[in-house]
Amino acid sequence: MLLPLPPMLIVVVIIALYLLSSIKILNEYERGVIFRLGKLLPQPKGPGVIFVFAPIDRIVRVSLRTIVMDVPPQDVITRDNVSVKVNAVVYFRVMDPRRAIVEVESFHYATSQLAQTTLRSVLGQVELDDLLSERERLNQQLQQILDQHTDPWGVKVSSVEVKHVDLPPDMQRAMARQAEAEREKRAKIIHAAGELEASEKLAQAAAVIAVEPVTITLRYLQTLTDIASEKNSTIVFPLPIELLSTIIDRSSKKA
Repeated sequence: MLLPLPPMLIVVVIIALYLLSSIKILNEYERGVIFRLGKLLPQPKGPGVIFVFAPIDRIVRVSLRTIVMDVPPQDVITRDNVSVKVNAVVYFRVMDPRRAIVEVESFHYATSQLAQTTLRSVLGQVELDDLLSERERLNQQLQQILDQHTDPWGVKVSSVEVKHVDLPPDMQRAMARQAEAEREKRAKIIHAAGELEASEKLAQAAAVIAVEPVTITLRYLQTLTDIASEKNSTIVFPLPIELLSTIIDRSSKKA
């Protein structure tokens, strides 16, 4: 037959079990926001071992690690009336756990919705060329706007990165034609510059030859040497006009 436990021992066991159930362990990256009888305590608790005395206390765990949130693709109409799909990624973390819990119902959802609307608003004010070429400036502008709006919630937005811009097929073909035309333009400019430089060099050579006509004969001889080195069976060698003029002059004098 079991003997009844003394009332004092029962009280001690109940108190011990209550204290054990009140022990909470928070990781290094966690903080506990405590509501005591519905009122917020001045400072969050943790990390380590803390006591939460239920039912008068209620704890909300808040992670202080950087959160990576993917912004779903958004339909954006740029300032030059081009419809594109843009998605981004937002990096943020909780700096003040008390405000993150008290000032907004769900800071994850609120930050996500704010990032989507800000993405559409900011990118809708720029042209397509700026959207494709000035990513760094737009990322910084998005980060500053988001950080300004989330600061009252105790949330710090550290970075915003536009990941992908999905262009319509018609716009992709138009941009390909534009890039091809731009390259053809550069090729023509380079070719024209080469022709101009070559003409200048030919003009200088002509000026030298005009002073010393015998130099053209030397050039013909050099050309003949180059042709002979290739072992061709047939060689077409034009006679210099200056040589013909000399022969004609001599023939006229003899006559």
